[in-house]
Amino acid sequence: MLGIRNSLFLIILLGLQPYFVWAQLQQKPVWELKTSKSEVAVGDELELIFISKIQKDWYMYANDFSEDVGPTVAFFDFKKDPSYQLIGKVKPVGNHKHFDEVFGGEVSTFEGKAEFRQKVKILRQNPQIKVSIEFQECSTVTGMCVLFEDDLIFKNIKVTAGDNKELVQKETPATILPVTNDTIKKETLKTDTAKVAIIKPENLSASGVSGGNQTSLVGFLLFAFFGGLIAVVTPCVFPMLPMTVTFFTKRSETRALALKRAFGFGLSIIGIYASLGLVFAFFGLGADFGNWLSTHWLPNILFFIIFIFFAASFLGMFEITLPHQFVNSVDSKSSMGSFMGVFFMAFTLVLVSFSCTGPIVGSLLIEAVGGNFVKPLLGMAAFGAGLAAPFTLFAIFPSWIQNLPKSGGWLNSVKVVLGFLELAFAFKFLSIPDQTYHWGLLDREVYISIWIVVFFLLGLYLLGKLKFSHDSDLPYVSVPRLVMAIITFTFVLYLLPGLFGAPLKALSGYLPPKETLDFDLSKSKGGLNQNDSEKKNDLGEIRFKSLFHLPHELNGFFDYKQALAYSKKVNKPIFIDFTGHGCVNCREMEANVWSDPEVLKRLSNDYVVLALYVDDKTELPENEWYTSSYDNREKKTIGKQNADLQISKYKANAQPYYVLIDGNERVLAEPKAYDLKVENFVNFLEAGKKQFSGN
Repeated sequence: MLGIRNSLFLIILLGLQPYFVWAQLQQKPVWELKTSKSEVAVGDELELIFISKIQKDWYMYANDFSEDVGPTVAFFDFKKDPSYQLIGKVKPVGNHKHFDEVFGGEVSTFEGKAEFRQKVKILRQNPQIKVSIEFQECSTVTGMCVLFEDDLIFKNIKVTAGDNKELVQKETPATILPVTNDTIKKETLKTDTAKVAIIKPENLSASGVSGGNQTSLVGFLLFAFFGGLIAVVTPCVFPMLPMTVTFFTKRSETRALALKRAFGFGLSIIGIYASLGLVFAFFGLGADFGNWLSTHWLPNILFFIIFIFFAASFLGMFEITLPHQFVNSVDSKSSMGSFMGVFFMAFTLVLVSFSCTGPIVGSLLIEAVGGNFVKPLLGMAAFGAGLAAPFTLFAIFPSWIQNLPKSGGWLNSVKVVLGFLELAFAFKFLSIPDQTYHWGLLDREVYISIWIVVFFLLGLYLLGKLKFSHDSDLPYVSVPRLVMAIITFTFVLYLLPGLFGAPLKALSGYLPPKETLDFDLSKSKGGLNQNDSEKKNDLGEIRFKSLFHLPHELNGFFDYKQALAYSKKVNKPIFIDFTGHGCVNCREMEANVWSDPEVLKRLSNDYVVLALYVDDKTELPENEWYTSSYDNREKKTIGKQNADLQISKYKANAQPYYVLIDGNERVLAEPKAYDLKVENFVNFLEAGKKQFSGN
């Protein structure tokens, strides 16, 4: 009995282990060093190769994008030595560029393996090439983002004194002498798997890069399946439903044969669309192509035009059709016996319905073609399954046909609604190059204004106040149309405050960054004792105020010692925010949790707010440099000193990370990481306040 109890306790403990994260560190990756030649002569050139394996569900930022975007760019600092000369810059190999919607710019990342190469010219024998590196890795599952640094040495490079003869290039390992953190205890090298969620550069939807995220793939397949179901209720497909089912039931000698043909018909539709997806999978194969699609102006402008073209078709400006001779030729083969006849009947349905399904299929292919190989294939198969499901079900239960509504003007209304949606989402493609290339065409207020107009017109259409040339008269508004109109106008009202600074959190992935907004009324008045200017300034000028800022107009500090001194002076606890310029989850916490009135009130009134940026590269005066007792390395910059403080004092190296202390540096509550539940954060702040008051 005791053994069972201990086993259950162990299982529970292991299950809860991810939540005990406040004193854990993420293990530093190991770098493998190679050279492109096994030996060289003095005067020869060779490539230094840096390789690091990246664990599953993690990625590393490369060095070929602008530091101004946000994330930490990989940095290589070669110690000058007369034995070698650098040629060019460090180049990443196998990295993937994509547009990051959160940062509003192009970033570059590695998954699985990171590789960098630096070309050097060997000037003397026995060269020793010392390199200090700094890089950032983030998890797509846990949300952990960690900034690492390391010192590496290329040693024992074989150099001959002879002529610069041509040598066979061969990657051979060089001696690796990294400076390791031996002080880290093994029991602390555990990964936080619960408290933080992360940057999402991997969603190549209409606007980003697909990263193989399982959740996003499932969501895309569901979207494609429902797209197939929607296609069934378009004017090109819906009238064929009873005719096709009647064909199976009346032309088959037995019910078993009718069911067999019905399933064959459905599988044929799935196979046809899957084949189309397979073709596009080959065209879109490779992350480089997908990344080019997601960031370059040319494909995005092309997709914008295509969506506008599809929208115009759905709104009745013209009809997309295939050549009649081709359709008739395929239709003539549907009378063939056995499975081939069923297949060509399915093929005929696909062709005849093209004018209605084409825009939907095109949208899905654009969504999928930049992703991995299986996304277009499975996406088209899912769309085919959605289109085929009603045909198969009605063939199995033919009596259901009697309950179908009659064909009429409502079918055209479905097309028009889809046309408005296509028109709205077309501007997402234009927004991507606009942000990447800084054209300034679609700032946030312009984008939101366009959506307000589009959805307002959609609402008028649903109420019958707007009519197109091919629409039937609407004698009255049905309840479903009224409900849809209410939803549409509600969405318009939701958009309106966004013109004046409302965050519109539900649409954060579709809208341009809030920083592009020209007129923002959402800036709140917060901070330390807003009505007491003397208290705000009694320590003189806040250090680093010109470099950093706090969200929501909070007032606070960016220097640890200054915050401690102020805490003692005003007798308030300190809220430490270990953050970073490139920390997406930090911004998400600030936007979704800090903005809550209950949280903001407590931060403003009850705490001295201290933001410590761990990735800032501003070099401090030499008299403030120090050598860390944690890794015996000299800390010269603001970021390195803040990161060293977090690691050495709180045994954590991921951001965001929040610590509550008093003026004597005593921890008041268990530190907290990423958690979007406002209630939990309020309880965290209340626990620290209560502990401070009790001391």
